[in-house]
Amino acid sequence: MKRNLTQLAQKTYDIAIVGGGIYGACLAWEATLRGLSVALLEKGDFGGATSANSLKIIHGGLRYLQNADFKRMRESIRERTNLLRIAPHLVHPLPILLPTYGRGLKSKAVFEVALGLNDLISCDRNYQIDPSKQIPRGRTISKQACLELLPNITQQGLTGGAIFTDAQVYNSERLTLAFIRSAVERGAVVANYVEVTGLLQSENQVMGVTAQDGLGNQKLEVRASTVLNATGAWGNQIQDLGQDLAKAMNFVLRRPLFEKSHEYAVGINSKSPDRKSRMLFVAPWRKTSIVGTYYSTCDRNPQSWPITESEIDKFLAQINSAYPSAQLTRADIAFVHQGVLPRKGINPQGEPTLNKHYRITNHAKAGLNGLFSVTGVKYTTARDVAQKTLDLVLQTWQKKASASISATTPVYGGDISDWAGFLQEAQQKTNFSKETLTSLVFNYGSAYPDVLSYLDIDDPKDKIDLEKAILKAQILYAIEQEMAQNLSDILLRRTELASAGSLTKEVLTFCTEVMGKQLGWNSDRIKAELQANQ
Repeated sequence: MKRNLTQLAQKTYDIAIVGGGIYGACLAWEATLRGLSVALLEKGDFGGATSANSLKIIHGGLRYLQNADFKRMRESIRERTNLLRIAPHLVHPLPILLPTYGRGLKSKAVFEVALGLNDLISCDRNYQIDPSKQIPRGRTISKQACLELLPNITQQGLTGGAIFTDAQVYNSERLTLAFIRSAVERGAVVANYVEVTGLLQSENQVMGVTAQDGLGNQKLEVRASTVLNATGAWGNQIQDLGQDLAKAMNFVLRRPLFEKSHEYAVGINSKSPDRKSRMLFVAPWRKTSIVGTYYSTCDRNPQSWPITESEIDKFLAQINSAYPSAQLTRADIAFVHQGVLPRKGINPQGEPTLNKHYRITNHAKAGLNGLFSVTGVKYTTARDVAQKTLDLVLQTWQKKASASISATTPVYGGDISDWAGFLQEAQQKTNFSKETLTSLVFNYGSAYPDVLSYLDIDDPKDKIDLEKAILKAQILYAIEQEMAQNLSDILLRRTELASAGSLTKEVLTFCTEVMGKQLGWNSDRIKAELQANQ
């Protein structure tokens, strides 16, 4: 995967995609699978904005039972199954524990009915799925069993717990990248750090986009029969969609919040006095916990989105109110995930109400033929929305839509039929530590030998410190094969070094030295990269 701006401007593509988050990535994959020529432009790094802000949970839609929204529930269940199938190295089953209280909607009896309905509605959830990836039936547990797992939760009215299983993305940034890499393998031409500045038009016909290279002074034109705007909250800057926006925030902690139940995601009710009670989720991730999600409003310019110190303090207060034993302080926050989402309004408590449904907009109705905007609401259903979008585009071309195969075709690194066996075989390699090989397999899947091919077996330093040699190989692989342009690309989106907030100064310095040597950085550039990532 090479960044080649000259190649981008050399031909007219069937599809030009603006935006390299999860929706743009899935659109590129879907289009290339249907035999279309594709160009994709991302103004930052792939998956570097809202797509990186996630609890990492792939939802099966249990909460949609509250509104009897079975259509959305089925969509979510189906897409959870699809992701477990096509990206087995990155998507894994995750048990979720919800304490039950009283005799109302949060009671054990209500959850028993809900879990039964969920199992019935998702009866085909394990169809053609690797046994190690299958989703078990939901169940309830006693009050005593719940307290053994969550000894410090509120006991007043506690009756037990409900356990069901969804899925979790080990590395959401690499899943986005896997879709893009898969599209490139089928001929897509992609580039990060290229900002679309306008549309190419002939009267009311959109014929492509104009763009500016963010790493140089080059301006370019990318011509295409159809342009797909997949910039999400940034869509207003390409074409005025009239979107109101909301900020979203999750905390990555320095320690697990629930030591005894760290294998479970846990739902706890926030009871802050100035807001309506709602569910917060604590998801286990790596060796720590992610807590989310806090929402607040922002204006239609997503550049004004950064989370404020006041908002961080408010979210901390909410978590401590919901789970007083946590006693979280600012020192417990290793990393703040933040992003921007479309909203439909503001509730009486002054909080944003998020859009519930994706939107595919054909701008031909506004006099712009050949331009579509895709606005998603969930990471989980991005592939499904991409499929529907391409169906619509082909319909406007008056072409019969070929059957989509993206639900069953493994993404890059996902060609693994027996996940448990594959992982075990990799872990038995004697030259490296089990922990290191596990990390490689979870991040790269079946492509992990390609990373190891960058080991320099003739370098005496690599022979002495194999763990550091593997890190060096990951950096070189990211530069040569995954279009990494700066240090944050490596630390946050190509490896798992910094995304959980556990980066050491020694590792930071080592990564900077390796990348600087490979790309010929001078001392000023090295200093700037170090400062930007401390």
